[in-house]
Amino acid sequence: MKVGLLFGSFNPIHTGHLILANFMATHTDLDAVWLVVSPQSPFKIGQEMLPEEERLALVQLAIRGNNRLEALDIEFRMPKPSYTIDTLDALRRRYSEHQFVLLMGEDNLPGLTRWKEAERILADYAVYVYPRPGVDITTVETRANTWVVDAPLLDISATFIRECVQKGKSIRYLVPDAVEARILSQGYWRT
Repeated sequence: MKVGLLFGSFNPIHTGHLILANFMATHTDLDAVWLVVSPQSPFKIGQEMLPEEERLALVQLAIRGNNRLEALDIEFRMPKPSYTIDTLDALRRRYSEHQFVLLMGEDNLPGLTRWKEAERILADYAVYVYPRPGVDITTVETRANTWVVDAPLLDISATFIRECVQKGKSIRYLVPDAVEARILSQGYWRT
């Protein structure tokens, strides 16, 4: 099975994540997309986040009923902060029969060289790059083992959603109904 891995803090998961994950699972050669909930990205240290188990629960609510998408908590039992190469190695050991592909926004590709063991990631794993607002794909350096996917361009952010909740504004259609209900019932990001 060929599995795309979409890493993120998902604080919270939103329709942009879901549209992208479903597009990759149904419009490319991938059999499935696993959404890897990262407890702590080395690039987001100090950011306030919901507890990892709650973020995982929101992802599970969001993808319920889509058998091409799966939520993964593998990084919950790994040292923090989470490093992609360590997770890829753990997944390869656990699911040796699967082929894994890293899914990455084109805005993150130029910074990949700063990642732990970036050269090994690029040598050992395919990377499917999807468009991001404000980035001209012609300026993104492509590398061996890297393919640009003509996925929908989405400009929705978890930061915007949190700000809407803090201001008492609607987040309807920005997140799935079940995710919205959970956020509101639990009082997340209310000041």
